[in-house]
Amino acid sequence: MAEEILSAYPDRVAGLTLVPSSGGRFIVTVDGRQVYNKAETGRFPEEGEVRRRLAEMF
Repeated sequence: MAEEILSAYPDRVAGLTLVPSSGGRFIVTVDGRQVYNKAETGRFPEEGEVRRRLAEMF
């Protein structure tokens, strides 16, 4: 997923930070804004889903 995001937005995303967590958390944020939260959907994102949500933000 990180590679997909970096490839899709090379001029907008300078880097990514992965923060290890426990309890099955999976949250994607951009500049403090939540893009995806597994706790809200009950599942991991499908392929391309986070990229599409980022497209809506940009």
